[in-house]
Amino acid sequence: MATFADHDAYIAAAPEPFRPVLANLRKLLAATLPDAEEIIAYNMPGFRIGDSMIAGYAAFSKQCGLYLSPTAIAAHADKIAAAGLKATKTGVTFSTRNPIPDALVKSLARASRREHGV
Repeated sequence: MATFADHDAYIAAAPEPFRPVLANLRKLLAATLPDAEEIIAYNMPGFRIGDSMIAGYAAFSKQCGLYLSPTAIAAHADKIAAAGLKATKTGVTFSTRNPIPDALVKSLARASRREHGV
């Protein structure tokens, strides 16, 4: 498994169809969490404030994922389902055919931040 120095390297190594989606996700998270530090944790790009990982994202062979606090996911379960997306306890999966809506990314990131109290 490859290791990545930063978000740019991660996005560049992702399957080509996912690169624009990941770049947009990064831009949205950076704008919503302007005081967060961009990090690589568990070989995945993420945004951390202090010791709290607020959000992370990843690309796989057929889909991408946005990873947040369980409370943020639970609080937005209806919006996630309405967007036609699948959620786990800590993540939302999406594809290039059905990307996660920008407004939902922002709401989820803000909710995850609130849960962490930062």
